[in-house]
Amino acid sequence: MALTWLRIIVIPLFLLLFFIPHQWMAEPVRDCIAAIIFVLAAVTDWLDGWLARRWKQTTAFGAFLDPVADKLMVTAALLILLYLGRIDPVVSFIIIGREITISALREWMAKLGASGSVAVHWLGKFKTAAQMIAIPCLLYAQPLYEVSLFMIGKVLIVVAAILTLWSMFYYLRKAWPELVKKGV
Repeated sequence: MALTWLRIIVIPLFLLLFFIPHQWMAEPVRDCIAAIIFVLAAVTDWLDGWLARRWKQTTAFGAFLDPVADKLMVTAALLILLYLGRIDPVVSFIIIGREITISALREWMAKLGASGSVAVHWLGKFKTAAQMIAIPCLLYAQPLYEVSLFMIGKVLIVVAAILTLWSMFYYLRKAWPELVKKGV
């Protein structure tokens, strides 16, 4: 839980980086720090889940808060990338819209007693992996050893958007029979 709360607390600091006057911090330094913060948040997300399972310290509140922290961090990063002109608005809308839609669907299915129909699937995991690699590449946006991280990020964020749509339709299709059965 501490790592989840840490990720949530870091979000305003992450956002603040982009509103520091240019005279105080050069853009490449700011972008590097932002990318590092995002990577650390992604690593602590994985570590938090791994430790909770390993130490058998999972809680209902932790299961609720962890994905909220992830979605807040990803949304903050996407909005910053949109603000910087490094990501297409349609891609941002697809990713953020899917997160809201699937979160609402999961909540609704839990109320219907059918949360298993929208359990995490490999599509969602691949989508998340593509996002978690693309976003820091787009935040840093500088070549690294003559490799264009920006181009890698652009390709991966499009892949993430495609997987986002695919996984959203997958989850909606899985939930549909339950919704019809309940008369929704």
